[in-house]
Amino acid sequence: MLKRTRLSKPRYLLDVNVLIALTDPDHVHHRTVAKWFDSPGLDWGLCAFSEAGFLRFSSNPNAGAYSVEEATKVLADLVNYPGYRFWPISTGWATLAAPFLQRVFGHQQITDAYLLGLAVKEGGVLVTMDKGIKYLAGAQYSKNVLLLE
Repeated sequence: MLKRTRLSKPRYLLDVNVLIALTDPDHVHHRTVAKWFDSPGLDWGLCAFSEAGFLRFSSNPNAGAYSVEEATKVLADLVNYPGYRFWPISTGWATLAAPFLQRVFGHQQITDAYLLGLAVKEGGVLVTMDKGIKYLAGAQYSKNVLLLE
């Protein structure tokens, strides 16, 4: 397996909030996320958690704007964008979250720790709008987080 060098481009894993903002033109952060997403040569992707979170939120009649079928089509269409890759998860939560476990204080950080752990394990960067993930990463893993503001 080849090791990534400093000169290789970053691989980005989108969290659920970024995915929602990207796909909803009425979202308050849509323009910010869309501008970043239009970066030339972007190497980006989704994992099962980001897909499931997107489907859960966007098909919720009290929050999202899509039916399950429509939300599934949105995901299916996204994979055709340049630079897409699927990030498989083959490691359990306890292992992926271990580097941040001392900073996990509640149930709302469970998925964040999993996604961040996957990004760290794969040498990638978790793209988020959640400032709390920077805290979760700590100084050691701050390079594995891109905070879009």
